[in-house]
Amino acid sequence: MGVIQLSPLDLVLAASLVLLLGLTSYRLGLGLERRLAISALRTTVQLLLIGQVLRLVFANGSIWFVLGIATIMLAVAGREVMARQKYRFPGLGGWLLGTGSMFISSFTVALLALTVIIGNDPWYSPQYAIPLLGMLLGNTMNGVALSMDRFTETLWQQRQVVEQRLLLGQSSREAVDEIRRSAVRSGMIPIINSMAAAGIVSLPGMMTGQILGGSSPMDAVKYQILIMFLLCGGTGFGTMFAVAWTCRRLFDDRHRLRIDTLYTQK
Repeated sequence: MGVIQLSPLDLVLAASLVLLLGLTSYRLGLGLERRLAISALRTTVQLLLIGQVLRLVFANGSIWFVLGIATIMLAVAGREVMARQKYRFPGLGGWLLGTGSMFISSFTVALLALTVIIGNDPWYSPQYAIPLLGMLLGNTMNGVALSMDRFTETLWQQRQVVEQRLLLGQSSREAVDEIRRSAVRSGMIPIINSMAAAGIVSLPGMMTGQILGGSSPMDAVKYQILIMFLLCGGTGFGTMFAVAWTCRRLFDDRHRLRIDTLYTQK
């Protein structure tokens, strides 16, 4: 049994839920209707565009097309990470920090999965590489954004306490140790919750898609277990890299706090 084709009317009916939610937000004075409209429009346009792009990439199968798509995905993910920060680094510094964390974690995990675990030939086959990297970047992006935001905001609020610890002779690492651990935990909570609820509370997206596409439920389960473990590893290491590099940016070689290098997002 193949996948049931959706008509434009089916999508309009689904969009009516977002419209109804926007009207409810307006009646309740929540102020979310504009954000809902923009997000829904972006979702529609972006997915339609990527659908056309992926059709061309799948037909071509060139490694350069795959690397080009991967670079664009990484750059946009880095931008989204910094756009969600209340306290951020000026210029390209913050973007490079978040992007570098995601690059090291997501690309390394994706390369390991494609070349060693899945072992498809060629390893850069777009049918495998792009969806896998997209899932890894999406989850790592959330973890990195949450952890960096938690770290910088908490450090800003507790800057006087941290400076007092530094005056008492603690190193920069010792002075922010608890803040750093709390930030990493915040970034890891979403993927841990997803893993804990998978199969009982929710059926993850990849597994659902494979089942709808006609794959054996057990084959779909095996792939979903693989994906969940990869997402956990990518998110965890990306979060740790991001917090560690953020910490290094906020202290100089003499272990002095440079919180003034951040500015507040209005």
